[in-house]
Amino acid sequence: MKEEEHPDYPEEEENVPQQSEDDLLPWRETQEEKEAEEEGEGNLKEEERKGNLKEEERKGNLKEEEGKGNLKEEERKGNLKEEEGKGNLKEEEGEGSLKEEEGEGSLKEEEGEGNLKEEEGEGNLKEEEGKGSLKEEEGEGSLTEEEGAGNLKEEEGEGSLTEEEGEETEEKAEAALAEMVAGSQEEIAGVSQQLTMAMINLERLSSTDSQSLMSETSLTIDRESEHSLQTESLSTLSSPSDYELALTSSEEKLIISLQKKMAHLSSGELAQEKVSEPVKEEKRREKKVSYVDKGKEEELQPKAHTPVTGSDSLVSTSSKDTLFQKDDGAKVYPLTMTWKFGWNSSLPVYYIRDEEQRVLLYANAHTAVIYNVYKNTQHHLRGHPNVISCMCASEDRRWIATADRGPDCLLMIWDSFTGIPVHTIFDSCPEGEGIRAIAMTRDAKYLATISDAEIQKVCIWRWTLAAETPACTLDLPKEYGFQNYLIFNPTNNKELVSNSKVRAIHYLWYEERDILIHSAPLLTEKTFNKHVGKFSQSIFHLNFTQVLSATLEGKLVVWDVYRPPLSASTLPYIKPCKLVHLQKEGITVLTTVDSYIVTGDVKGNIKFYDRTLSIINWFSNFKLSSIRTLSFSKTPATPPTEKSNYPSDCTLKGDVFVIRNFIIGTSDAIVYHLKADETKLEKLLIEPKEAICAISCHPYQPLITIGSSCGMIKVWDYKKKRYLFSRVFEKGLGIQSLTYNPEGDLLGAGFIEGTVYILDAMSLENGIPEPFNYSRTSVTHISFSHNSQYMATADANFTVAVYMVKVRNSQRVWEYLARLRSHRQSIRSLLFGVHLDSNEPRLLSLGRDRLLIEYNLLGSYKNHLEVLDIHQTDQGNYPTCMIWYPPLTKELFLLISNSGYKVKLFNSTTKMCRKTLLGPVFGSPVEQVQVLPVKTAMELERRYLVFINRDKVGLQILPIDGNPHKTCAIVCHPNGVAGMALSHNGQYIFTAGGQDLSVVQWEVNLSALEAAVSLGGEDLIPFYGLVSGGREGKFYRELEDYFYYSQLRSQGIDTMEARKVSEHICLSEVPFVMRAIGFYPSEEKIDDIFNEIKFSEYVDTGEVIDKITLPDFLKVYLNHRPPFGYTMSSIQKNFDILGYTNSEGKKAIRREDFLRLLLTKGEHMTEEELSDCFATLLGLNPEGWTSEPAASSLKGSEVRWEEELPEEITAEIFVTDILGLNISPGFEQDAEVSEGARDV
Repeated sequence: MKEEEHPDYPEEEENVPQQSEDDLLPWRETQEEKEAEEEGEGNLKEEERKGNLKEEERKGNLKEEEGKGNLKEEERKGNLKEEEGKGNLKEEEGEGSLKEEEGEGSLKEEEGEGNLKEEEGEGNLKEEEGKGSLKEEEGEGSLTEEEGAGNLKEEEGEGSLTEEEGEETEEKAEAALAEMVAGSQEEIAGVSQQLTMAMINLERLSSTDSQSLMSETSLTIDRESEHSLQTESLSTLSSPSDYELALTSSEEKLIISLQKKMAHLSSGELAQEKVSEPVKEEKRREKKVSYVDKGKEEELQPKAHTPVTGSDSLVSTSSKDTLFQKDDGAKVYPLTMTWKFGWNSSLPVYYIRDEEQRVLLYANAHTAVIYNVYKNTQHHLRGHPNVISCMCASEDRRWIATADRGPDCLLMIWDSFTGIPVHTIFDSCPEGEGIRAIAMTRDAKYLATISDAEIQKVCIWRWTLAAETPACTLDLPKEYGFQNYLIFNPTNNKELVSNSKVRAIHYLWYEERDILIHSAPLLTEKTFNKHVGKFSQSIFHLNFTQVLSATLEGKLVVWDVYRPPLSASTLPYIKPCKLVHLQKEGITVLTTVDSYIVTGDVKGNIKFYDRTLSIINWFSNFKLSSIRTLSFSKTPATPPTEKSNYPSDCTLKGDVFVIRNFIIGTSDAIVYHLKADETKLEKLLIEPKEAICAISCHPYQPLITIGSSCGMIKVWDYKKKRYLFSRVFEKGLGIQSLTYNPEGDLLGAGFIEGTVYILDAMSLENGIPEPFNYSRTSVTHISFSHNSQYMATADANFTVAVYMVKVRNSQRVWEYLARLRSHRQSIRSLLFGVHLDSNEPRLLSLGRDRLLIEYNLLGSYKNHLEVLDIHQTDQGNYPTCMIWYPPLTKELFLLISNSGYKVKLFNSTTKMCRKTLLGPVFGSPVEQVQVLPVKTAMELERRYLVFINRDKVGLQILPIDGNPHKTCAIVCHPNGVAGMALSHNGQYIFTAGGQDLSVVQWEVNLSALEAAVSLGGEDLIPFYGLVSGGREGKFYRELEDYFYYSQLRSQGIDTMEARKVSEHICLSEVPFVMRAIGFYPSEEKIDDIFNEIKFSEYVDTGEVIDKITLPDFLKVYLNHRPPFGYTMSSIQKNFDILGYTNSEGKKAIRREDFLRLLLTKGEHMTEEELSDCFATLLGLNPEGWTSEPAASSLKGSEVRWEEELPEEITAEIFVTDILGLNISPGFEQDAEVSEGARDV
């Protein structure tokens, strides 16, 4: 194809050359070596300590001129005097002072007896008395330079350059430079004087710098003026231990500005060098953050203001092998992520390294994983609050960018050598929709993102400048479709292309004006008179004058890019010029490598084309599924040798087809590595391609079994992180639940279609002749009895089925027993237990319908499952899970967690609620809970619970008492947790993420959790923090007042007997104190509170408690009250159910219906109770309710309280006008609730 020429189009900046791995930033230009001129003995040669930077002598070639300046050496009393034009340098060492006078300023330094010494790095400045000579030693040589108005004396190495008027070589050099010096001496003298004074001021401010100013001044003048032309602004070099912009004082800013002026004068007038960078670009580059290693920092940083750092940055000192050499050290968190199973196959896999180690980068839920194949180790890039939606890597694979989609979305840039996030953009999408596509320039200087909103926004970020806002933005119209692929032009940082399924867009960034010009031609059937198909990916052609867009029809749209000059009135645009029917299979991946254009298609073929789109070679014999990603090694292919085994291409010549090694990711979640030299395909990752809903750990071996909705069951050795074996069931069978039996020889598997398999645990072969097909919906739970005689299942149709072992022909055979639709809502838990008297199994189920049902297994027979007991667990909240409470007490409990963040302990025999406790409160109720296994019998005294809620996994120390410091949690799957499993020794916890296709392995560190508990305080200290104001707050003082007032009530308000003040109140007073402080328990909750207090010591002492102390009352109150107080949302929800929509659009209840509901529904009230209650609430009863002792209550018939109620009652009227409460719509508001109750 013909390449378009555009001679008038302005050339962009040259890309920064590819840096070696020791270079610190991809955009830093390599320092060029300049050879020193050798034209006589008057040349100045400076050799930097570690650099190979040789500067052309500009000021070093300044010779003494008889008319302008004379060098006079006077050895009288050891003093050195230099008088030149407007400035004289005087050193008087006899009196112990050194004087420098330049222009209008003077430098005075007095040190000791008049000797000035400078020791800087490896160079020392020594002024010796004797002959009055000034020496400066730096590195291996010594440099002496004295600036007056152009007078210079230099001594290098072991030799010195001494200026004498009679030498012939000096006169020649003097004549050659006289014309150049004449115009610039005065300006240089003035600038150097200002620079010297600024350096003195800065030195006085620094109390830690022991170096002298004389050497620093001369070194800064000589060296930094040259560096300022070649490197980026040194004022922005950050400390190696920081990742933020360096802040400079006013003196440092003055020095920097003077250095720039010196550089401009020296380069422009002495060395005749031109600075071509625009002023705006220079200002922009001053903001850049640089990460430099210590050695290069010492070379580049001006010595006068080198920051003092205690340690080097990991980013600045790291190499490519640093990441997997890091020592994790001591575990400081209770839960530490150690391994991630799975791969998000919708995102690409990147080939990070292919040398001594084979390293991959891929996304797994909200974590990016750097996986070392040879070492079988992972490093996790964690920090995203949501599932990662897109990612990219720089050309050299040093820098990684990741973005997520959801609330509080982040855009993060990582260093792949260390795994450290070097920059995070928090407000990349203020609306919270997240990022849909991301791209990075070849030199990693810029990032481009496309948001995931309805109106997509394209942003370009100068992330290397630590910018928090984009350089430019562009809103895309809806008709462009959702752009989901984005890429930069490899040779032009200002040019991009993106595509959706229906539209390709070309962008050109005018950085000077911070605008983004785009062109998005619409393709129709008439454009080429052929069907084009849906776009998959777009790239820039190898000639960079065209854009290629691949389609799912196997076609390639070729776009010509028109770039008019800036002076032209037309804007850049693309125009479709050709439709190439490249292949029959739909193209899913389009990329370039070296001189090839590469495609991957839906049939698993990988094809290579040259720049004319002629096929060169292809790989089609591997029988892969649809190609999702191709990533080539950054290491160039090795040239063919006699031992190499490169394939031949398909051209007539049959040349050797030399290509780099590359990674292949397919739609069935398999990652391959292709070694081109041997055409050898190796599987690296084999992961489930659909949701992971079921996991289970072996009861005594380090094995974890993972089940996916695609029908795959995989078994891993989680200790060695090694995949062992798997089984894929026929299409249509998806795994929903997995459980090992207690012996570990069988594995029960429940499927989405309702099928139940019993498999051999070590081979995954069928353990029964035919699977059970008694359910028509998904099997959600599987459980085995303690002796493996029974197996029970629960399905999504609220049905419990039981299977048992029978002996047939001397063989154990599993048979179906019976099933029963025992619940009205979903079954939350299915649990086997043991009868204490007979050791026979017992089976219980817990439903969302608040029913706890126990079945009579011994009384059941074929097709009949008998129910033994039904018990309601709660009133308003619904249960979420159930387990057997560990035997920490003499009484055996069932632990049931509910949606109100409460944990209830029920007596396993009587089903009486014995305790209600505050459970883990981490954003959502607990959904599953298990007891952490112990390794030894010594650990039985200290037990722990493991729980998961909607998106977190956590630990809880037993016994539960409401102490919030006994719990901890961490986000494990932002989009929801599907399941949990525990290792047999309690060392690891595994969580499954469902739709995020991941399983996370967490290492448990109980000592860290215990440390957190000890820091939280003992006794009541943790509980004081749960009330407003704490121990000394207003709420607790009021509680004390109510507590002691309750004692007066129990003794009688009007009694004349002596008052008995104690530390207790009667049990009957507890409800009144609860209501007084703003908690209104139902009658059932009051019964639970009474039972909890009365029988708290019954098992140990046999006594019934009838009183309670203030500390115990505080614990009971905190454990029973709503965790977030009463909120308008919860009250409004009830009105939404019971009310109707009034004329104002609000839910309301008529007065008659409101009173009828109170009298007939729920815990209904009597008419007398209702009358007394409303009389008190409406202020018609002056003393309070009839339960108040000695209160002069009016009879209900005498009070017309019905007339005080409005005819229409809304939630707001009920709360504010009737109850008199001031309830916030937010979370917990203890003070406001108490105040509202007190006003009543």
